[in-house]
Amino acid sequence: MTNEITQRYAQGMFELAKEEKSVEEKKKQAECILETMNDCPDFALFLRAVKVTKQEKYELIDHVFHEAADHDMCSFMKLIIEKGRAYYMQGIMEDYVKLANEDLGIELAEVVSARKLSAQDMQTIGEALVRKTNKKIVLKNKVDPSVIGGIRVTMANSVTDATISAKIERMRSALLKGGRA
Repeated sequence: MTNEITQRYAQGMFELAKEEKSVEEKKKQAECILETMNDCPDFALFLRAVKVTKQEKYELIDHVFHEAADHDMCSFMKLIIEKGRAYYMQGIMEDYVKLANEDLGIELAEVVSARKLSAQDMQTIGEALVRKTNKKIVLKNKVDPSVIGGIRVTMANSVTDATISAKIERMRSALLKGGRA
């Protein structure tokens, strides 16, 4: 959910974090907030609720994140609520994480496979991607039985598809065109 509002707020927090040399620390806090929002959808609904006072929202933020987020991050979340932007909270945190990853030289990659990959498989894939990109790589394994076998790696604007389903689709297309598979 990236838009001008989320980018502007994320950029503001990023500039503050750069000034304080706390980009990585704030990134971890933003990821914790995102994890909370994903694990507990009621949290985001509570922050957006019109009938809940701003004070009650501030108290919830203090209660939930008093250990996981520093004063600046809690104040930032309260500012978002104060300005009536609670709907954009998740997008703001996602955009901040993207800015921080870019600054820290971290590239996110999603590995789609028919089954959950072992830690060893993920490490091997990660090492290959590090050699290819010269960046730190954070891998996420997504299971999709429709790929049948093999893997599909998505990183930024790059997709490497080595799945059985993709090979079958290429053969089907070639046969339909009258070519050889």
